[in-house]
Amino acid sequence: MATKCSIPVIDLQDLDSPNQLSKLISACEEWGCFRLLNHHEVLPSTLMSEMKAVVRSLFDLPVEIKRQNTDVITGSGYMAPSAKNPLYEALGLYDMSSPQDVDSFCSQLDASPHQRETIMRYAGAVHDLFMGIVGKLAEGLGAKSENIGFENWPCQFRINKYHFTPESVGSPGVQIHTDSGFLTILQDDEGVGGLEVMNSSGEFIAVDPWPGTLLVNLGDMATVWSNGRFCNVKHRVQCKEAKIRVSIASFLLGPREAVEPLPELVDDKHPRVYVATTYEEYRKLRFSTKLQAGEALALLYTSSSDK
Repeated sequence: MATKCSIPVIDLQDLDSPNQLSKLISACEEWGCFRLLNHHEVLPSTLMSEMKAVVRSLFDLPVEIKRQNTDVITGSGYMAPSAKNPLYEALGLYDMSSPQDVDSFCSQLDASPHQRETIMRYAGAVHDLFMGIVGKLAEGLGAKSENIGFENWPCQFRINKYHFTPESVGSPGVQIHTDSGFLTILQDDEGVGGLEVMNSSGEFIAVDPWPGTLLVNLGDMATVWSNGRFCNVKHRVQCKEAKIRVSIASFLLGPREAVEPLPELVDDKHPRVYVATTYEEYRKLRFSTKLQAGEALALLYTSSSDK
């Protein structure tokens, strides 16, 4: 049973103020997630609505067309309901920051000109939003974002559909996990809940729908990059009611080269916690060990780490 509580709320338009920036960093350290408001200059509410309509229409395609959405890396393409996740279905593309990848995704699904144009605009807006958020994270930790090269990091895109039935109420839609990448922007279902995040006490907190806002989660790569300061939030989806639930998730994965703790966060009092790793190496580590809830980070501890 999830506890009733609110996750932190961050106002994007106010992030130039020291107080709001401090609140952002605290949310990342204590929760590893937050609700984002006032992002509509970058990602307008009209585009969010248009994109959600496109997503629903893509899931209505015949399964033989959806199966044309093939993987670039494991899990980046079409995922049909399975024995492990029988209520879950997904479509995706590996790098939404690449016009070629977006075009390929649209072609695989025989997207109409309107669908293609909407997906292209949404991908560009979300990438701009990622860059704004991670720039503020770097600033809040005392690092210079222009030295990090966030704009070259791949951004995976996944649209999710949960086929909740009366028999499945109380069952998991997706098992407990952390995101393997750096940062996730989630446009959740406007009316059907089910997302739960774990707080620092190990309790699950229900994240109720809030139309017109976004959810932001930090993943395992953010924990490495922040030298353990940022929380990689554990979360799951539970079936609360017999309805279809649709969400749009965008993932800033991490650099193609090695990610390691920011040098500004490592000193004699704060020794380096993690060895350097690439996102792809870490993703394969999680897959091979079947450690999906952040436990694989322990395999990256340095010999001097006291974790």
